[in-house]
Amino acid sequence: MMLINGDETEFLPVSDRGLQFGDGCFTTALILEGKICRPEAHLQRLQEGCERLAIPFADWQKLVQEMHSRAATLQRGVLKVVITRGSGGRGYSSTGCDQPRRIVSVAAYPAQYDSWRAQGITLLTCPMRLGINPALAGIKHLNRLEQVMIRQFIDQSDAEEALVLDCRDRIIECCSANIFWRRGEQLFTPRVDEAGVNGTMRRYLIRLLAEQGYDCQEVRAGLPALQQADEVFICNSLMPVVPVTRVDTLTYSPGTLTQRLSELCYSPG
Repeated sequence: MMLINGDETEFLPVSDRGLQFGDGCFTTALILEGKICRPEAHLQRLQEGCERLAIPFADWQKLVQEMHSRAATLQRGVLKVVITRGSGGRGYSSTGCDQPRRIVSVAAYPAQYDSWRAQGITLLTCPMRLGINPALAGIKHLNRLEQVMIRQFIDQSDAEEALVLDCRDRIIECCSANIFWRRGEQLFTPRVDEAGVNGTMRRYLIRLLAEQGYDCQEVRAGLPALQQADEVFICNSLMPVVPVTRVDTLTYSPGTLTQRLSELCYSPG
């Protein structure tokens, strides 16, 4: 059972703008030992999303309490928090929408991530391209039809994930993860200021790599960049770090850096 504005229910008014227009934002966090991993990062993401979308959400203290109480029910699992603008307005207009909704739920941990971390995964370049929209880039808003279509491509392939480009053929991300690659001592990850999601684990890894003495550059790069890579890995808050062994016809060996980052990131706190 999920919590909607603090009430245990699975029913949402059909007038909710999250349903009607995808008018809202969300985050997904890892639960370990009944605790949320890096809860401050997920709150920051929600706050940034609400600010960018001009959603007047104010019940942060209640939300934090609900997040921790729900997480405490699982030893290991997934916490999802959705904030919608609520109901109201006429058509696209949000005038008068001053009562946002918060939705908190938990789910089982995706079992495949354990084997992915141990064995690595294959990526196939998806023919679906991400649109360029700086106004929405970076945040995890509720308009995820691009990802739904990318997931359809993955489900019809023999790959575990997809490499996703924008409409200018630049590497952006995967369907549900950010991507990094190493060439020598230099790390690279795509810029996400025009398309894609600035994931909480992506942000954390950029800081962590700097602490480990690596220079990580955020770049605009096409597929040829991966031809020169020594090591490729993907990340999200649940995995949290997974080695990539193949991208289309390019092959890689799981590297020691990926293994070290995986060990450092998979922990409560």
